[in-house]
Amino acid sequence: MTSRSMVNARSLRALDWLNFFVANVQTGFGPFIASYLATHKWTQGEIGLALSVGTISAMVSQVPGGAAVDALRNKKGAAAWAIIAIILSAVLLAASPTVLPVMAAEVFHGFASCMLVPAMAAISFALVGRQDLGDRLGRNARWASIGSAVAAGLMGLFGEYFSARAVFWLTAALAAPALIALSMITMPEQHRVPAHEPVKKEHDDAEEKESIFELLRDRRMLIFAACVVLFHLSNAAMLNLAAGEVTAGMGDNVQLVIAACIIVPQAIVAMLSPWVGRTAERWGRRPILLLGFSALPLRALLFAGVSSPYLLVPVQMLDGLSAAVFGVMLPLIAADVAGGKGRYNLTIGLFGLAAGIGATLSTAVAGFIADRFGSAISFFGLAGAGALAVLLVWAAMPETRDAGRLQGKPAASDDRGGLKRVE
Repeated sequence: MTSRSMVNARSLRALDWLNFFVANVQTGFGPFIASYLATHKWTQGEIGLALSVGTISAMVSQVPGGAAVDALRNKKGAAAWAIIAIILSAVLLAASPTVLPVMAAEVFHGFASCMLVPAMAAISFALVGRQDLGDRLGRNARWASIGSAVAAGLMGLFGEYFSARAVFWLTAALAAPALIALSMITMPEQHRVPAHEPVKKEHDDAEEKESIFELLRDRRMLIFAACVVLFHLSNAAMLNLAAGEVTAGMGDNVQLVIAACIIVPQAIVAMLSPWVGRTAERWGRRPILLLGFSALPLRALLFAGVSSPYLLVPVQMLDGLSAAVFGVMLPLIAADVAGGKGRYNLTIGLFGLAAGIGATLSTAVAGFIADRFGSAISFFGLAGAGALAVLLVWAAMPETRDAGRLQGKPAASDDRGGLKRVE
């Protein structure tokens, strides 16, 4: 094995661990925040407001975050600063669960996450190239799922045997190995900044602006963005609605059931994600999208008929299938759509914004319908949104697999980490 291949192999292993520990860190900002604030006498309305601040800041930051990563030449630096900002958010939450620190932590975390996701996708692309990107994204998703499951267990134990505050100190501590893993990644030579960068001319700016407008007019991007909105409109509220309805009055076993509903899908994602990435390169994107999206309406209909809390876990296995497909396909289709425009990370940001819009509408609309007409009707509405997503993929979504290649040639990365056509 040559020294160059040894460096690349080490970098790929470090990328595995980076995905693992970043997922560890992000798990701390999930359901644990609500229970932590509740122990400090926050009302449900105040908790909802704090979580809404985080959601809104993430939505607002999606496109600027992706554009910023496109503009920055040092993708590792972007990822490092994002991880440091997440550490700061965890420390703020642990140190002072009062209004100002909590709101600041939610804002910092929202923007940092929107920088971290495209930065890690850009690092992955730089290490493996366009041809192997599907397989690499599947591997990323596997390690992230394992990390989420491990972190959920650790944080549950820390919260149970120490305190709810200890979860966020653990979150901050788990970010340190993420930074170590990031430092062990060596970017290929062609992704480093040239010693003497050529002077940009005025017409270069015009071309760059034109490429943004081309991206926004791209039919593939618009249709997939609509699919993303419908996916999250169907998916986001489903588990919360089912858990709230079925586990009411369960007593001490509620937290175990909820934990199982989180961990089991992550195990499915870990098993399926590499297969999703490889198969998407062989079969194309549309068949895999149809498979993953079809699980949504089926899961919603099953939840509508579930009365035992212990049936939540097997139904949640379908969420693992959908999550595996969506987690791999979003950055993969972003690579296809970005093509020669050099806007890979911006495209991820646009799809992230679509996901945020769908998730926000899902929780608001599903809650309103459940209050007025009952949970069964709300689940039927979520199933309808999922069916529309499947129909849109089947009827309108074009195949994007070969869109980023020229006559079988792989796309290469430009010096900013975006996608650039090979001539």
